[in-house]
Amino acid sequence: MFSLADTTRRHFLGRGSLGLGAVAAGLLNGPIAAAPEIKPADNPLSPKKPHFAPKAKRVIYLHMSGAPPHLDLFDYKPELVKRTGEPVPDSYLKGRRFAFTSGVPKLLGTPQKFAKRGKSGIWMSDALATMHGLADDIAVIKSMKTDEFNHAPAELLLFTGHNRQGRPGMGTWVTYGLGSESDNLPGFVVLVSSGVQPSGGANIWGNGFLPSVYQGVQCRSKGDPVLYVSDPKGMDRDLRRKTLDALKDLNSLQADELGHPETATRIQQYEMAFRMQTAVPEVMDISKETKETLEAYGAKPGEASFANNCLLARRLAEKGVRFVQLFDWGWDFHGTNPAEDIRDGLTKKCGTVGKPISALIADLKRLGMFDDTLVVWSGEFGRTPFREGRTAGGQVLGRDHYPDCFCVWMAGAGVKRGYSYGETEDLGFAVAEKVVTPFDLQATILHLMGIEHTKLTYRFQGRDYRLTDVHGEVVKDILS
Repeated sequence: MFSLADTTRRHFLGRGSLGLGAVAAGLLNGPIAAAPEIKPADNPLSPKKPHFAPKAKRVIYLHMSGAPPHLDLFDYKPELVKRTGEPVPDSYLKGRRFAFTSGVPKLLGTPQKFAKRGKSGIWMSDALATMHGLADDIAVIKSMKTDEFNHAPAELLLFTGHNRQGRPGMGTWVTYGLGSESDNLPGFVVLVSSGVQPSGGANIWGNGFLPSVYQGVQCRSKGDPVLYVSDPKGMDRDLRRKTLDALKDLNSLQADELGHPETATRIQQYEMAFRMQTAVPEVMDISKETKETLEAYGAKPGEASFANNCLLARRLAEKGVRFVQLFDWGWDFHGTNPAEDIRDGLTKKCGTVGKPISALIADLKRLGMFDDTLVVWSGEFGRTPFREGRTAGGQVLGRDHYPDCFCVWMAGAGVKRGYSYGETEDLGFAVAEKVVTPFDLQATILHLMGIEHTKLTYRFQGRDYRLTDVHGEVVKDILS
């Protein structure tokens, strides 16, 4: 039996066997089920079997928060270049709304120089000079399309499958489905650079309605790696251990009495935090890397940067972290200042990420990890084939938000190398063939991890939810 003093209104309605409680439970949930048996000693992060043999053991997701201008990076449109300065044809504007542009804008071809790179002939601009060497390693999807043209909803849709807060993140779903291969580190770690959180906020790596033990843990490359994990002043490790043992006993009693799954989660989180006190500082200390490795990434111990985070991603992957997510702010190229100019501003920004990304992939190859690590690069949407309205009369060139077309690339485990998938039409206003949605991308990532996306579900409020909701098809053509 459970104690009424410890019962919330929701528990009362859910468990009540007479009167209004039984009616409410019957209407909302059908037959009243017994409380699930809670075994606090069980570890919810223990490794679990995938649905089928995976190609990827882990994912490193590189997100360029703000949405890179794909037409100046991967999607070369010579016809658009020829027609730069012309008014956008009415057929492309009719019934359309844009974030910061009204009236009839002018077409804007790329000012960047493009060429086919590598033996595969992947189109890449000069802005990506430090990444040209990756042409034969990556599969570029040029036909991405989303439903959102504002940053936060677009990032939420991309990573949680819904444009509003409250759903679990992609890494959370993967950790829920597969567990963790590390005893001392979280299964899902998040690293943020350029000093700004992504627009979607921590909801992108949150647990939503899944048990909170599966949510992403944000680590910092400067200062304490994880906030509030260190021992308080005046408490040594032995005393911390005794305190946690006492808390475990109390939580175990509560779990036996109330049967709430979050109690077991709380026990595991306390234990993980204790183990992380030693493991996290060790894995986050890049000063132990060789001088050559630090120079290859452009990483500097003690600093907070995308370069440091790429090196940390490799170190975390080595230690068994299953999903590592990097967010780098500063890709919102409206052209409102020189840093947002799609000429020099874009080239400089690409330079801050191209070198460490190239070093990361080279490092994964060196360690024999490239063939079972999936690396993904993306923004949340694309950029317009015309000048941004607010800056149309200025000297700085920028583009507005655009959901109908953008580019993503993938590399590593189970992905074709030197491959281009999909196309947009000549002026870059629409996908011409092989549309890929965020749900398709999610389904493909889960597939490479050995997960059938339609079967990775969690029952919440009387419905089985999944990352891809009721959508999603695996993009089989990019699979090797």
